[in-house]
Amino acid sequence: MEKKKTAEKQSVPQTQYHSELVDLPSAGRTYPSDSPLASGKLDIKYMTTKEEDILTSQNLIKQGIVIDRLLDSLILTEGVSSDDLLMGDKNGLLVAARVLAYGPEYRVGVTNPSTGEDFEHSFNLTDCEFKELPEDVDYETREFEFKTPIGKDTLTWKLLTGKEENEIAKSVKAMNKKMGKDTAISTRLKSIITSVNDDKSKIGINSFVDNMLARDALAFRREIAKITPDIIMEQEVEREGETISVVIPMDIEFFWPKAV
Repeated sequence: MEKKKTAEKQSVPQTQYHSELVDLPSAGRTYPSDSPLASGKLDIKYMTTKEEDILTSQNLIKQGIVIDRLLDSLILTEGVSSDDLLMGDKNGLLVAARVLAYGPEYRVGVTNPSTGEDFEHSFNLTDCEFKELPEDVDYETREFEFKTPIGKDTLTWKLLTGKEENEIAKSVKAMNKKMGKDTAISTRLKSIITSVNDDKSKIGINSFVDNMLARDALAFRREIAKITPDIIMEQEVEREGETISVVIPMDIEFFWPKAV
């Protein structure tokens, strides 16, 4: 009887990544205590040609998910995906990933807001600071209260995860196509608000947003901006003896710096 040969098990070599533990703009305050994100740090790997392929994928770009796929490829912390992150934390990770990949210098064309003049400037991305979050706000539940200054309505609202932000983007695209106008502001507010004067129904929330006073809406958006964690993509630049404040664009050159 012929003996069967036992196939030797071949061990698959595990890929070793260069990685860094990077800080999140939220400092972890916006996540449940049992989440890996509560530490306020994430382990991300240095970008490779694999990630460059992701960034140039026309299919992912067309679907609007290229940034999420990039972050999912970079995040090494177990149990965390781009869907779990707040938008501000995603922005912070993108800046950190770019610095790790190509260094902190980012030379890009910008516009002088005072004169409209276009010029090139070299930014140091490590100078981009995180927004200072209010110390008196309890972030743990992710739900906050706001009273409108004119209508005196009491709203509760929440911070949105990456997954929820993507769902809003799809809804806005569908509504814009159907109605032929931009519904981004109202659609976003309808998703953020969780109750109006203790009414948690979607019908009640939607009706309130559709009839919300402009001054109340502006005050509410300012409150959201104050509480929402993020990285400040704006720096002061000296231009012809004048100090101007310039927003740092995150265009194609952000992840594809000029070769020369």
